[in-house]
Amino acid sequence: MSSINVDQEKCNQDGICAAECPARIIRMDSKEDYPSPTSDFEDVCLKCGHCVTVCPAGALSLDWLAAEDCKPINPELAVTPEQAEQFLCGRRSIRTFKEKTVPQNTLEKLLEVACSAPSAKNQQPWHWIVVQEPAEVGRLAAMVIDWMRGIIRDDRETAESMGLIRVVASWDEGYERICRGAPHLIVAHADKEWGFGAEDCTLALSLLDLYATSIGLGACWGGYFYRAVNAYPPLFEALGVPSDHRAFGAIMVGYPKYKYKAIPVRNRPRVTWK
Repeated sequence: MSSINVDQEKCNQDGICAAECPARIIRMDSKEDYPSPTSDFEDVCLKCGHCVTVCPAGALSLDWLAAEDCKPINPELAVTPEQAEQFLCGRRSIRTFKEKTVPQNTLEKLLEVACSAPSAKNQQPWHWIVVQEPAEVGRLAAMVIDWMRGIIRDDRETAESMGLIRVVASWDEGYERICRGAPHLIVAHADKEWGFGAEDCTLALSLLDLYATSIGLGACWGGYFYRAVNAYPPLFEALGVPSDHRAFGAIMVGYPKYKYKAIPVRNRPRVTWK
């Protein structure tokens, strides 16, 4: 059974769907033909939905995706280059949070947007762990400190190069630099055998980070936490990561306590033009 359905009354036979198919499994033998699948369509299709969403006439659908199921792009919501530049350059890593939790439906929206990220072969490999309770975030942060203390004890030179001695000293003085007092923590993990887990999860977390900023939340990548998850079995187990998975990133989320008023200067691009 064909996986492509074409409404011939709507189709203008422009061939855009075939041209945009990344797997090249839609063919049009002539301008008089309608789009049709190649013999290996079922096995090769990435399920990206590009063919459906690029069709200007809404004439093409797949067995699993109809044109009317796709949210239309509203041109009125398009941002200007100036708006995009300020938004992207003005984004900050937030490390001071209000003592206020984020509603679960807002956290769910963050994940929904994050799952729109590109991924290799459209595998969408990410799985999510959301630590909702601030007390649990604090408990897990303490486990990271335990991991750091072990490194300091066993390999002080490595601990010093990683900055762990200062982090533990701050903890002992009452200042938490692991999750920065954030009320929530989100961890992305995927099958450790998937070769693009790091790239795919990083892209998804980046969208989550940016969308959080757009709705008034603050986010910050949890580098110490992420490093500890895969290196410290007690934390890995406490977090509930499946044994055949690997954590590929962690991000703290909450309401920022302070607002930034300007964009700091960054280094100029280091480019070799060919």
